Amino acid sequence: MVKDLVKRFGRFTAVDRVSFSLGRGEIFGFLGPNGAGKSTTIRMLCGIIPPTSGTGRVAGHDVYTESEQIRRTVGYMSQRFSLYEDLTPFENLRFYLGIYDVPRKQWDERIRRALETARLEDARNRLTRDLPPGWRQRLALGCSLLHRPEILFLDEPTSGVDPITRRQFWSFIEELAEEGVTVFVTTHYMDEAGHCDRVVMINEGRIVAMGRPEAIVREQFPDRPDADLNDVFIRLMAREEDPGVRP
Repeated sequence: MVKDLVKRFGRFTAVDRVSFSLGRGEIFGFLGPNGAGKSTTIRMLCGIIPPTSGTGRVAGHDVYTESEQIRRTVGYMSQRFSLYEDLTPFENLRFYLGIYDVPRKQWDERIRRALETARLEDARNRLTRDLPPGWRQRLALGCSLLHRPEILFLDEPTSGVDPITRRQFWSFIEELAEEGVTVFVTTHYMDEAGHCDRVVMINEGRIVAMGRPEAIVREQFPDRPDADLNDVFIRLMAREEDPGVRP
């Protein structure tokens, strides 16, 4: 849960009094244009950077004083590919098991499960840089799950991958949620946002809409049964840029 969370960089306010809460096993979508504050919010919630003001607890840990506990409790797949390309998938997994301080006696089973989940058993000894983009994304997801986090943060996990891989990603995300993992995901694809239990739309650091996807569409377009989240996104982002715009 976060309340009135703010992050400033000098005079620039990247996140402006953001408040929301997440439920166990919920898929929570965080939507907005580039520069809206999505990644900054995730980095605060993952204990990577401290907020400027406001309050927040992630998996029961305070975002100001318990950043190390948060990092051990959550999984984080960043927008930019963050694995070591000169290592193999097996070596990347082994490295992150050490980072997450997973007991060594569990390594073999965790690596086996991660490679199976990412469908990379046959590529375990290839250099990561030689893998197709979708395979590298699957490996990054597998690494983020090694320590069995309570909350999984995914920052545009399907950016740059093909439609088949996108569909596979979302099938897996839904399986994780059914197992009780809370998934916090950012995406630019409004069809993907339809898989979320709830979504937040954010622009210029401020929340402009929050709720179930279908409820937000009905609220914004009560007289248009053909409207979808794309229409909502365009309307709300234009309204924030120019209050006089009414598409």
